Amino acid sequence: MELSLLDRTRTRSDLPEQAAPGHSIERAVAAEALGYRRFWVAEHHAVPGIASPAPAVLLAAIGQRTSRIRLGSGGVMLPNHRPLVVAEQFLLLEALTPGRVDLGLGRSLGFTAPVRDALGRDAASPEEFAREVEQVRDLLAGDGPITARPAAATPPPLHLLATGAGLTTAAQLGLGVVIGGPILHSEDLGAQVGAYRRGFRPHRGSTPHVMLSMDLLVASTDAEARELALPEIWAMVASRVTGEFPPLEDPATIRARDLTAREASRVEQGLATAWAGSAATLRPRVERLVEATGADEVLASGSTFDRGALAASDAAVAELLG
Repeated sequence: MELSLLDRTRTRSDLPEQAAPGHSIERAVAAEALGYRRFWVAEHHAVPGIASPAPAVLLAAIGQRTSRIRLGSGGVMLPNHRPLVVAEQFLLLEALTPGRVDLGLGRSLGFTAPVRDALGRDAASPEEFAREVEQVRDLLAGDGPITARPAAATPPPLHLLATGAGLTTAAQLGLGVVIGGPILHSEDLGAQVGAYRRGFRPHRGSTPHVMLSMDLLVASTDAEARELALPEIWAMVASRVTGEFPPLEDPATIRARDLTAREASRVEQGLATAWAGSAATLRPRVERLVEATGADEVLASGSTFDRGALAASDAAVAELLG
């Protein structure tokens, strides 16, 4: 089974936002040394806690500091873009870093209504999204009504960030899938993945490929790992109150807050389901999910306030699953 890493370019409360992209580059360099297969970055617009609005730009910088690890997006949010522009950006990345580029596509819109207004595009129906994904696929392969350039002898492989209808779309178009979030706790996840494989229609020799995206954090003890997970969980809880997804904070600062009963309950619920623990605790949990789905790859996506602890966790995840 392959192991890859997704980095969301998280900002931190004690550092300027402009430091975050450099941290992503440093993490990619370390991931390559640890033997991770891919390093993917995210797309979020006008979010205080994430400094990655343009995956192609960040990936170009990462490509100049690495030499082997595959580079991709988890993902480019297609409703924010025209298919031609997406294809051109990733064909250019492919020219700069030959044979190392992936394109992951999603259909999420901006985090808030003002951001969605600024982006200027409405939500796409599953059918509209499928048509635009097909356009990107064809443009990458040189099969579109126009030729996106620079043309590639071997186009970057395409993956969908998918649940529900997205799994069906990926199967119909012959694309790989990335599955993450609450669906990982679904009792029928294995059945959904099975339906994706059975319905898969190969395109240009493609085969089904399933990546499981988990916010994996490993520490010496379960308690230490839970503390690593706390900053990200608190950010999610705070976003439901303020409407903004904030920078990561020190766990001690979070613990010192006077949380409401509802906030405290949501934090505990998040910690209870987090993919955070010692190697002995996490290994059987991950193995059960991989066995139930027949996953080809795990895309680890953990983040925390302490960058040193995050680097140690990345190394522990690589040892655990690599």
